[in-house]
Amino acid sequence: MGGRRILVTGAAAGIGRCTAKLLAEDGATLGLLDRDEEALEEVARDTGGAALEVDITDEQAVRRRVQDFGASGGIDGLVNAAGIMFRGAAADVPAAEWRRVLDVNLTGTYIVARSSLPWLSREGGASIVNIASAQGLLPNAPGYSAYAASKGGVIALSKALAAELAPAVRVNVICPGMVDTAMADGHRGNVENYALKRLADPIEIAHTIRFLLSSDSSYITGAALATDGGRTFH
Repeated sequence: MGGRRILVTGAAAGIGRCTAKLLAEDGATLGLLDRDEEALEEVARDTGGAALEVDITDEQAVRRRVQDFGASGGIDGLVNAAGIMFRGAAADVPAAEWRRVLDVNLTGTYIVARSSLPWLSREGGASIVNIASAQGLLPNAPGYSAYAASKGGVIALSKALAAELAPAVRVNVICPGMVDTAMADGHRGNVENYALKRLADPIEIAHTIRFLLSSDSSYITGAALATDGGRTFH
């Protein structure tokens, strides 16, 4: 990753934070996007990346932040790791909450990707990796209708972008099962339907992201990769 210039959303915590640290160890120059300014500054200190505090649902603010980073040397990679978990039965979830989940998880992913395209399309070997969920591939538990719909949308968006942006930019999507981050709180014991019988360590997801960003995956685009410990086939 040495010499690569990569944007990472959701960089203040969880998969985004772990991925940022891994990419920094590989020599990437990072633009770190998150709305948690204090935590983001800490990750920026650890990685040498640029802290770009922003709400990814604010299109104008995202465009300015991406411009700030891209203008200093370009962008050839994007990791859309920002997202929120939401649980609630469809009968109980008001439309405002439904919209909030889709706004962050799906529209936010679209906004950041769209804002990055002028930079990504100029670079050879540019790559976008979006983070969806195994719930987007196979919703199989009650209370996830809004979350599953938002992540299913990320999968479809990623495939559509892959078709639209090829061959200049590759686009792939990772679909994790439960990962050992704060987002999994309250669900850590529910792994009996996972072939590997455990949660993922976030570094395992980060390694998959790094692979899809790198030239090692140069013939992969439009893929939805289930990094879920065997949840969706078991």
